Amino acid sequence: MKLGAFSLSLAVKDIEVSKVFYQNLGFEVFGGDQSQNWLIMRNEDKKIGLFQGMFDKNLMTFNPGWDNNCNTLESFDDVREIHNKCQSDGVEITSSAIEKDSGPASFFIADPDGNVILFDQHV
Repeated sequence: MKLGAFSLSLAVKDIEVSKVFYQNLGFEVFGGDQSQNWLIMRNEDKKIGLFQGMFDKNLMTFNPGWDNNCNTLESFDDVREIHNKCQSDGVEITSSAIEKDSGPASFFIADPDGNVILFDQHV
């Protein structure tokens, strides 16, 4: 499966404090909206998302349809294909926001150790 861009989505207590911390590690703000309590930061090809009040714990995130610079890929596995493959392989879908046959959609799974994985397609 082509899962798209990968990042860690971090549940933070104070987005400003976390932003400064990661800036001190060489990350720069790449996207998001701090007034809405979320930022995407990068350091070379590494990406993290800072999310205040949106998630209970940290997540691994895959963005089908995007490369590492959030550019739309010409060819990719749609999130619905990935969702169907997970279901057919017996992977429990813990939450799903798939309402249309194309375009943006997302779903969550958890690995055997309880680590949460978000598949979040924006295109």
